[in-house]
Amino acid sequence: MKRTPLRKTLLALAIGAATQAAYAAAVTNEANNQEDTVVVQAAPKSDFKPGGDTPVPAYLDGQVAHGGRVGMLGEQNAMDVPFNVISYTSKLIEDQQAKTIADVVRNDASVQNVQGFGNFQETYRIRGFQLNGDDITIGGLAGVIPRQVVGLSMIDRVEVFKGANALVNGAATSGVGGMINLEPKHADELPLTRVGVDYTSSSQVGGSLDAGRRFGDNNQFGARVNLVHREGDTAVHGEHRRTTQASLGLDYRGDRLRTSFDAGYQKQTFHGGRLGVNVSGVNFIPEVPDATHNYSQQWAYSDIESEFGLARAEYDLVDGWTAYAGVGGQHSHEIGLYGVPKITNADGDATISRLDTNRIIDNFSGMAGVRGNFDTGFVSHKTNVGYSAMTHRDKIAWRSSKVNPATNIYDTNPVNVPVNASFAGDYDDPLTTGRTRSQGWLLSDTLGVLDDTVQLTLGARYQKVVVRSYDNNTGAEKQDSRFNEDRWMPTYGIVYKPWQEVSLYANHTEALQPGSSAPQGAANYGQSTGIIHSKQNEVGVKVDFGRVGGSLALFEIKQPSAFQDSVTKIYALDGEQRNRGVEFNLFGEPVAGLRLNGSATWLDPTLTKTKDGLNDGNDAVGVPNFIAALGAEYDIQPVEGLTATANLNHSGSQYVNAANTKKLDSFTTLDLGMRYTMRLNQDQNNMVWRVGLDNVTNEKYWSNVETNGFYIYQGEPRTLKVSMSYDF
Repeated sequence: MKRTPLRKTLLALAIGAATQAAYAAAVTNEANNQEDTVVVQAAPKSDFKPGGDTPVPAYLDGQVAHGGRVGMLGEQNAMDVPFNVISYTSKLIEDQQAKTIADVVRNDASVQNVQGFGNFQETYRIRGFQLNGDDITIGGLAGVIPRQVVGLSMIDRVEVFKGANALVNGAATSGVGGMINLEPKHADELPLTRVGVDYTSSSQVGGSLDAGRRFGDNNQFGARVNLVHREGDTAVHGEHRRTTQASLGLDYRGDRLRTSFDAGYQKQTFHGGRLGVNVSGVNFIPEVPDATHNYSQQWAYSDIESEFGLARAEYDLVDGWTAYAGVGGQHSHEIGLYGVPKITNADGDATISRLDTNRIIDNFSGMAGVRGNFDTGFVSHKTNVGYSAMTHRDKIAWRSSKVNPATNIYDTNPVNVPVNASFAGDYDDPLTTGRTRSQGWLLSDTLGVLDDTVQLTLGARYQKVVVRSYDNNTGAEKQDSRFNEDRWMPTYGIVYKPWQEVSLYANHTEALQPGSSAPQGAANYGQSTGIIHSKQNEVGVKVDFGRVGGSLALFEIKQPSAFQDSVTKIYALDGEQRNRGVEFNLFGEPVAGLRLNGSATWLDPTLTKTKDGLNDGNDAVGVPNFIAALGAEYDIQPVEGLTATANLNHSGSQYVNAANTKKLDSFTTLDLGMRYTMRLNQDQNNMVWRVGLDNVTNEKYWSNVETNGFYIYQGEPRTLKVSMSYDF
């Protein structure tokens, strides 16, 4: 298959930039060795301005920031907006040896990690509603990140927006319960050259480079390059993974103009990986196999290759008024042979199927607008007018087996790969099977009185959604799968700050978005469910006392729900899901040397308006009533630089089917670790050693179920992680 010009361009940029950065680092080091230099180190300055692209300053130790990107409204301090948003920084990513987004968001009980539909895709539920991994934004742009599993080498922030966010992320295609945004790394004020090596059980070994420099009389130009390669067997027997990433981040910081360009390449490979277990044909949940047992087959694999890039700019027109714009795109190619055992009895007997998928995705995303501040009498205004749009094109061909060999999820032996008997599309050159276009105007104004102790946000988005589906074999448009809808979607919220340290807030928002696509295994695989309209109401309080911060929120969200019919296998909208919940966060350093990050979420996920009222009042599939996460770090004295770490995660039980007759048990996992920071070369260089043991007790548990209740997934076994990084 020929590479597109976009793929060639992005890959060439990443490779060329890596070479240039390595050369610049070598020249700099040579100059430092030829003459004595006095180095004065200072804390990096923050250029944070609400509404821009500069991230919110990190909280105390630098792992958490109280705020983050609020879509097209830009980066915002959480205390000043009627929404709930929190950010996890690259320091937390490094300290916890996180490899993917799922490793980071497990720090927040509002976010539930879920695996895909019989594949390796990382998806999420925020406040109990599905957020597809492909719909995560980067720099506020939807449809740009790599497909299914995103590595973190180029990521500076993982920002979690909790709640309906259609006003600010209108072009995104899911995320009614919340959104995850990624902010790419750019060069800091101080030069950085960091090399790292890591080991993950049972034999994964990796190496990385992170190099950043600023140039110019005022350090206005910046360049940052990240490279990583990791490969080997995981703690699950017979599972092999490989990750390769390369990225380039360029930026310019002028007096009025600020620009950035980020491009990257990623390839994720999974061979013999443990996927889910299909429980759709039985009325029970099987016992959990041993934590390290692999019930997949060595012929199962998935290769996912992505090239992506985005460019952003801000220009200060006059004092108080700024024009902004951003564009981005992605090209991804997924090819895989997936094998999932379908359980037949309580002894673990099953049949294992085969599904070959060749899928090509092309996305383009953009936004532009003007924001400004002005006063009318005693009322201040923060106004934003913007436009955003995203186009998505799918090319899918697949083939599958009908006669499937016998296996057992407890005593698994190799079996021959089943013979394909069903075909859809030209597997070597898939035709276009789906197109989606989302576009809309954003109008918002935040009115402040009493020195902005009271701020009222009024906003609306005109959203238009167009969905088209096409036949795999002929390319002809499916007339029964044409969807068009547009409407104005209101949002309003209020913030009241009785004291500087306390914010009371409330909001109402609505969303109009494309529905999800039918998953693998559905009779209408790849076809859109149409267009969905959701609503949210929320009230809460946020606090920031300097050393300790947090939030408490109460919310209700309603969204049309989609299920796959157990008889026809057609995936379609059927009823409504109404989630009511309470959400609690607390983070900070209450005592010097002791850092805490805790959260808990209580949910009442109720199904309403189901077909013939059959499941009205039941709990939604896969949504626990209670989730909690607690992280702690303690600096051990008198050993300077030595820190002990712990993370505790708990999930309540969750139903596997809409009838609520099958359920996964609750589970709790504990992670422990140590970190030691050494100062070398007359305290100019850092060497950091990290060791962690995830799931210390080797708990075996079913961790989650996908939305339809067909596939359940097993949690990761005890895993040893060791890494060393050196800055020079």
